[in-house]
Amino acid sequence: MTPVKDIKTYIESRLNTKFIGRRLYYYQRLATTMKTAKELAKKGTVEGTVIIADTQTAGKGRLGRTWVSPEGSLAISIILNPSLNNLPQLVMIASLAVVRTIKKVAGIQAQIKWPNDVLIKGKKVCGILIENEVKGYKVNFAIIGIGINVNLDPLVFPKIADIATSLSHELGAEVSKAALLSTLLPELEQLYLDVQAGAPIYREWQKNMGMLGSRIQVKTGEAIEQGTAETVTENGSLVLRRSDGSIAEIVAGDVTVIKD
Repeated sequence: MTPVKDIKTYIESRLNTKFIGRRLYYYQRLATTMKTAKELAKKGTVEGTVIIADTQTAGKGRLGRTWVSPEGSLAISIILNPSLNNLPQLVMIASLAVVRTIKKVAGIQAQIKWPNDVLIKGKKVCGILIENEVKGYKVNFAIIGIGINVNLDPLVFPKIADIATSLSHELGAEVSKAALLSTLLPELEQLYLDVQAGAPIYREWQKNMGMLGSRIQVKTGEAIEQGTAETVTENGSLVLRRSDGSIAEIVAGDVTVIKD
């Protein structure tokens, strides 16, 4: 395993971003990067501060679920100060940056599963979590959390072996975390700047959404909807066409593809 100091030095020496990653904290082991990021954000750290950990002992995913972060994975949290209007695009920025990075670094075409997962051949390789603090119409801060399975063997973890994969497992060789991060952070920054300039990145997000056109089930709390995933909107909602032809626009939920 490459020492944390060496990876941090590699990233800092090659990073060509304006602000994302210019303040960088890299830990071999941390309870959760999101907690550390939130503490730093509340203290007023600069926008673009990045917290990275090789392993997390208390990682959490969406809805408070446990996120397995063993050795070989990578947890990243990025602190931003977006406008209120740009909050819905943060999950698009994160997932597109991951898809682009995986293609550039590993040569693998990944796909997005609405609302916040990245898959390879139908198995989860990355999860995304967005947290923010909003008061009135002002966003005090927002944090993009990204968990990527880089160099781990999913077969070692029976609970996730059927639903998860890793870059090394798909590629058949280890992937450089330093190279991955040196590509991911500039991709994140460019997409973030594009959104601020008004670019419709949801179109690229839509093109990389692997489940569109499929029959799906969406569970939101106790409510369950079934139908065909038609498209996604500019604000990140999923458009579902029910069997009777009516349309439902879903803001959040868990999606399962219905197999014939």
